[in-house]
Amino acid sequence: MQAVLFRLGLMLFLIGLLTGFAVPALKNPRMALSSHLEAVFNGMFLVLLGLLWPHVDLPHDLGVTAVVLIVYAAFANWLATLLAAAWGAGRKLAPIAAAGHEAPAAKERVVGFLLISLAVAIVVGVGIVIAGL
Repeated sequence: MQAVLFRLGLMLFLIGLLTGFAVPALKNPRMALSSHLEAVFNGMFLVLLGLLWPHVDLPHDLGVTAVVLIVYAAFANWLATLLAAAWGAGRKLAPIAAAGHEAPAAKERVVGFLLISLAVAIVVGVGIVIAGL
């Protein structure tokens, strides 16, 4: 599990660095900056979790569940904010970063679903990890 967390964390970190190049080209640069930062920080979090993993004592299935939830949340956070930046979405759930932008309802629902589902996933996943420490 440790190697998986390292690999996925570094991949997300690299994705975040590359997203930084797209910031000025997207419809909402402020949200694009959020996407860049989410990927970089969440990539570092996954690497940090990989370093912590040897100290986590969980049944295999519960450990896998925690990692899947946390990895989903990390990548969904990057994707949600990137889509919001490209579409000009996110006004309801990220009003400061959305900076007054509003996309069609379907696009707002996609971004909203990702943001809400990742919030639940990260809280549950981290809660499981804490229980295993």
